[in-house]
Amino acid sequence: MKHLQVFLPDRVSFVRLLSLMLAVIALQATPALAALDQPACERLKASRVLREPAPVGCDRLTVVRFPYIDFSGTRHDDGELMVLDVVAPEVSQLFHALYRRRFPLARARLIEQYGGDDEASMRDNNTSAFNQRAVSGGGPPSLHAYGLAIDINPVQNPFLQPGDAGAVRVSPPAGATYLNRRAKRPGKPSRAGMAEDVICLFAAAGFSVWGGDWDTPLDYQHFQFSRELAQRLAALPERQARQLHLQQIKTPRACLGEHRTGAGTACASIQAP
Repeated sequence: MKHLQVFLPDRVSFVRLLSLMLAVIALQATPALAALDQPACERLKASRVLREPAPVGCDRLTVVRFPYIDFSGTRHDDGELMVLDVVAPEVSQLFHALYRRRFPLARARLIEQYGGDDEASMRDNNTSAFNQRAVSGGGPPSLHAYGLAIDINPVQNPFLQPGDAGAVRVSPPAGATYLNRRAKRPGKPSRAGMAEDVICLFAAAGFSVWGGDWDTPLDYQHFQFSRELAQRLAALPERQARQLHLQQIKTPRACLGEHRTGAGTACASIQAP
């Protein structure tokens, strides 16, 4: 009778295998779309990312989780953005499309990890969405306060604010390398992660306003909904808001289908901040 040989891994191998299995289980258990629970809401308030009065409350915010490729080509599975609930499915589709195209993101962390500090998030080249703050320079709530604006790769896509005597403030400062917006330049390596490459994808998800189309300031990292539409979506009950959103993106989605290989602005509308 033949003896059955059983393989018993050593302790180190067993621990590594167990850790891998637990990581896979945890990843599968993490929902791609998650409404905010009470502890998450309290963290937002504690970090001053959300405070009263607010255009939208915790009950209208959803965290979108997705994989992304960084600038070295490494895959990450911890991408997170917080957006208005009714646009979350399209934001998920958008960032999965970026992943399939291998469009790089430096990182994508919730703004609460920076205490709501937009400048700190930009310096870290962080792609972000919800943040209850005013528009740059002061004034009405930013579209970020509605969860209807996304800033992508701030270093590769800086914010430019003209100042006195012709001076221009570049935020973050490292973005000064990208003031020339050509991805390919003679005698220089091509540059990835620039917003111009994905304007149509953002428009098809409803983010049809691009800050790179503005006169002043110029905000290459910034994609948003129109303010009028954002106010309507925030005021309507969730089901009605969802129906309105789906109606609004029919045209850019049809355009994207006709311009599958085009980057450009063919499918994006140009509107004021």
